[in-house]
Amino acid sequence: MNKQDRKAALATYKERKASAGIYGLRCLSTGQRWAGRAADLGKIQNRLWFTLRQGGHHHPVLQAAWRTYGPEGFVFEEIERLADESLPYVRDRLLKDRLMHWCTTLPAEAI
Repeated sequence: MNKQDRKAALATYKERKASAGIYGLRCLSTGQRWAGRAADLGKIQNRLWFTLRQGGHHHPVLQAAWRTYGPEGFVFEEIERLADESLPYVRDRLLKDRLMHWCTTLPAEAI
């Protein structure tokens, strides 16, 4: 990739819009579910898999299940994508409310 192509790719990446929403993880072997909220659904799976592979996830039950069943034992699901909200505090409040809703509906543990 030459310098000009690299600059164009970087500019395109910076201009993209992040989609906030609710995601879920499901253990295929046990049926356990976890739900979380993210300001950018496009990046959260990579971040989750990285922290779980490194053994540094803050949720001990999820980390233990990951150690037992590995990455092939889990499914990542996008549960709900929120409409674009320009005010961060409104978006954060919506994410909290929707996460509580989905934790009781699925049922799932919040992460």
